[in-house]
Amino acid sequence: MNSSVLRQYWSVLLLLIGLRLIFWLGAFPNPDEAYYWLWGQHLDWSYFDHPPFHAWVQGLFAAALGRSRFVLRLPTLISTGLLFGLYWVICHRLCERQARNAFWLTVLLFLTSPLFFLFSAMAWHDHWLIWFGTASSYCLIRFLSSDRSTSYPWLYAAGVLIGLAGLCKYVALFLGLGFLVAIASHPRWRLLFSTVHLYGAIVLALLVLTPVFWWNIQNEFYSFQFYLGRSVQSEASVINWLGPIGFLLLSALILGPIHVWALLASTRRGFTKPFGIAYQRVALIVLGTSTVLLALLSLRAPVLYYWNILAYPLSFPLMAVVFLNLHHLAKLRHPRVLKSTLALGTLAAVVLVTHYTVLPLSALVSETGDDDTRMLYGWNTVASAIEREIAAFSEQPLLLTTDYRSASALAYVLNDPSVIALSGRIDQFDFWYDSAALNNQSGILLGDRWHPICPAHLALFERTDPPISVAVQRWGVFIKTYDLVKGYDFKSTATVPHPLSPDYPLSFTSDGETCS
Repeated sequence: MNSSVLRQYWSVLLLLIGLRLIFWLGAFPNPDEAYYWLWGQHLDWSYFDHPPFHAWVQGLFAAALGRSRFVLRLPTLISTGLLFGLYWVICHRLCERQARNAFWLTVLLFLTSPLFFLFSAMAWHDHWLIWFGTASSYCLIRFLSSDRSTSYPWLYAAGVLIGLAGLCKYVALFLGLGFLVAIASHPRWRLLFSTVHLYGAIVLALLVLTPVFWWNIQNEFYSFQFYLGRSVQSEASVINWLGPIGFLLLSALILGPIHVWALLASTRRGFTKPFGIAYQRVALIVLGTSTVLLALLSLRAPVLYYWNILAYPLSFPLMAVVFLNLHHLAKLRHPRVLKSTLALGTLAAVVLVTHYTVLPLSALVSETGDDDTRMLYGWNTVASAIEREIAAFSEQPLLLTTDYRSASALAYVLNDPSVIALSGRIDQFDFWYDSAALNNQSGILLGDRWHPICPAHLALFERTDPPISVAVQRWGVFIKTYDLVKGYDFKSTATVPHPLSPDYPLSFTSDGETCS
């Protein structure tokens, strides 16, 4: 243990690792985690909501190791390990004699940021996005800080890796734009625009993205249309002047307020060697470019704070440098600020883990609200109720729900990829909808107060039984109620348009949260 940071804060690190393990093993899959697991059971070139890389990995791991919470989130452990390995390399290049202290500070700052504690632990697309995006940034920095005549492989590696980041989420586009702005910011780097190598790296990135383009070509560009629609939802004349303020404040809060202070303070710490100079410049320009673009976008449309997640990973080693004492290896600068950062971040991690694994804290305040988290609880109870109702049918009935979230969670808990969502919102289930296979079958329809069973749902059956309510509680605290309806002779042929049709009977709202 030859790091003074590790000697001083090993207990905090163990606590944070323990909390991650409790979450990994204890939390029922978030509805989106189950949704992406289900994609892995329906392998395809790409998908409506996101590109395919995470789904491919989920399909591979499930096929090899089966279905469990450990297997579901095992890829997050691998990507986090790879990221920390890269931070080890970065810290040795940035800080040399202080490399070990810088590395452990980087790890602690990363794990105490609520944004990264959660998004690197959830089996969403983001954990792979973070790894590939950071690795691509490192390769570009190695190229920009080296003798160009011998370092072009780093540039091409950056192209491949940012392509892989794009195979995780479309927001990798903001990282790519940040790269171009960074290259344009330096006189020597700008010469790259006059060579074929930059364009060769861009072509490599686009080739990696071929599955996404192919899926969209096959499916009328539905995925691209979906994201363009999210970005320009408002009328051209409507400007939300408070949008950027809300986006920036929420981003700062979720990243960590003291993390933001350390990030700003890092701009005053200079580097003397080429790698450090290039690293700081690229990291700050990527951060600024992505943040400014999303803040401007928030003038026109709702922008979610985690769309900017690729702006921050390069910043953690820079934050760590703020706390290093360059003259005394065993001492740290701003020790009280560091302790406050770790205390606040650890407290946030405890709250998040409790909220996701023990009891939704919102349920202690009200019987409604925070619907996403409430949906994590009670699925064994729901599954038991559905299995009892299945026994009343002579043949296996269709399993249907009113929203992609409940359909995904039900599919996961029953280990049944055939579950279908019947919703007004376009989602991946609409691309799996097989009218001929569903027609004239009996089924069980699951709804809840968030996405209720509407008359339009019931009208899809020839007849239905009265609903059965299933209440979910945890430690004696009410969480939510589900409704089950048995239906007979499901109609899905020519008399009922396909879910992707604007005439689909459930298209009365875009989210299905209200009945017509």
